[in-house]
Amino acid sequence: MKKSTVKKLLKYINKYNFFMAISIIMAVIRVSTALYLPLQVSKVIDYMVGVGKVDFVSIKKMLMQVIIFICITVVSQWIMGVCNNHVTFHVTKNLRNDLIKKIQALPLRIVDSKNSGDLVSRIIADVDQVGDGLLLGFSQAFVSFFTIILTLIFMLRQNVIITLVVVVLTPISFFVASFIAKRSYNMFTKQSVTRGEQTALINEIIPNEAMVKAYSYEDKAIERFNEVNYRLSGYSLKATFYSSITNPATRFVNNLVYASVGIVGVIFVIRGHITVGILSAFLSYANQYTKPFNDISSVITELQNALACASRVFEFMEFEEEEEFAKGVDSTEAMEDIPIDADIQGTLKGEKVYFKYNDSAQILKGADFSVKKGHKCAIVGPTGCGKTTIINLIMRFYDIDSGSLYLDDYDIGKVQREFIRNNIGMVLQDTWLQTGTVAENISFGKPDATMDEIKEAAKSCFADSFIRKLPNGYDTVISEGGGNLSQGQKQLLCIARVMLMKPKVLILDEATSNIDTLTEIKIVKAFDKLMEGRTSLIVAHRLSTIKNADCIFVLNHGIIQEEGNHDELLKKNGLYAELYNSQFA
Repeated sequence: MKKSTVKKLLKYINKYNFFMAISIIMAVIRVSTALYLPLQVSKVIDYMVGVGKVDFVSIKKMLMQVIIFICITVVSQWIMGVCNNHVTFHVTKNLRNDLIKKIQALPLRIVDSKNSGDLVSRIIADVDQVGDGLLLGFSQAFVSFFTIILTLIFMLRQNVIITLVVVVLTPISFFVASFIAKRSYNMFTKQSVTRGEQTALINEIIPNEAMVKAYSYEDKAIERFNEVNYRLSGYSLKATFYSSITNPATRFVNNLVYASVGIVGVIFVIRGHITVGILSAFLSYANQYTKPFNDISSVITELQNALACASRVFEFMEFEEEEEFAKGVDSTEAMEDIPIDADIQGTLKGEKVYFKYNDSAQILKGADFSVKKGHKCAIVGPTGCGKTTIINLIMRFYDIDSGSLYLDDYDIGKVQREFIRNNIGMVLQDTWLQTGTVAENISFGKPDATMDEIKEAAKSCFADSFIRKLPNGYDTVISEGGGNLSQGQKQLLCIARVMLMKPKVLILDEATSNIDTLTEIKIVKAFDKLMEGRTSLIVAHRLSTIKNADCIFVLNHGIIQEEGNHDELLKKNGLYAELYNSQFA
């Protein structure tokens, strides 16, 4: 059990100290009234000494008190449950909110390096386990703690020696609980990690079921799942085994305590030191005293699971967050006072740009390029040469290792990310659509756009015609990931999304790769119209689409190997000519 995890969890719980205080007060009331009942019952027993010696008047008074105490116990139990549920609900809600905020604050290099299924498992399954453990812990821990303390007080007031018999046997329960807890925590941790691995595998296979079937991968997918599932079942079985032996072990100790109290109590009754009623109260107290150890052992099992999951949650929260400015930029160099909507010309420039992903091979090795205002430039090159990497660096999804990147005269590493992304629109090869209407997806980057503006953006990229044919036009709800649209239609909506924002700089990373050639020609013309007076940077494999570009950068081996327009590069008969001729041989 990690103390640091408990401390971090307590920070979330401390926000609701008022409800925790009410819960504790109700726990004290509930336990006090529950413990007072055996004492009243013992008096009722003593009022029934024998035939014809029953004090019905006193018994009636005692029974009325018993009913009142039962009602108080029930009400206090209900209030305590409401408070515990309130705290648990808000703690889990806050944990999930913080996890989502954390994801938005993480650098893409961390998000890209983590399995999305594992992240989902931490946010959903692990937080659920934390909530379940807290609810059970709050419900049982307070009651159990006060039951043990108050029971001892009640018993000491009646007879010290019998109470000592109970106390002497108590450490056995602690030994049993500790022995099992140490072994169960490790298993619950492995169970939680493997559950995340299983979620990741399911998340990998189900969305790509078409590819699984196309390559007859079904048997292999089942084999991979069975392997993970087998490990998970093994850890779960061991965790369940350790947790399941807790109750029988503590019950054995409970029965030992009960029997000892019975034997010693009978001796005291025979010698006339206590009454039969008091003995019955002691036997009841022995049960109530030992029962919390059963409850605590069950709570410990759940808390072990909850803390194992909580440690994964807090591990995620400790990931290094994205810095507003590039590493090495101090406060004197940072340009924090630039308005997010500041007017820019739209020039781009890279000087001696070096970059590699984590510990991978160097991708860019001193790349130099310059894009003038209003020019349409393209980046081409062999697969894996770093074309998309340059786009990622311009958008500051990643920060360069060395060198400089400029938007106008602003060093990209020294300005706010929001300033960069507010002035640059980007369309990727991979489409992303949220669950919502067509209009909501187009206005994703401009939520306050009017319907006329949305339709105008759709018309400009030739998406209006297919949208109007949908069941509810622009109000048609798109399923998750745009599953009810073709790949080309999804791409058109992503292009319309950028068209609506009218950015100063447009970046297209294979943006028309999923669209038929005829529509692509129309869209390129639409882009040309949109980008009049603006700057555009295009990553393309189909070189026919960039023949009219003002400038083409040929990237190879991490540097800009060639530069010029289409005709100039063909005349050089270098790498560009080789790439172009290979497509039109």
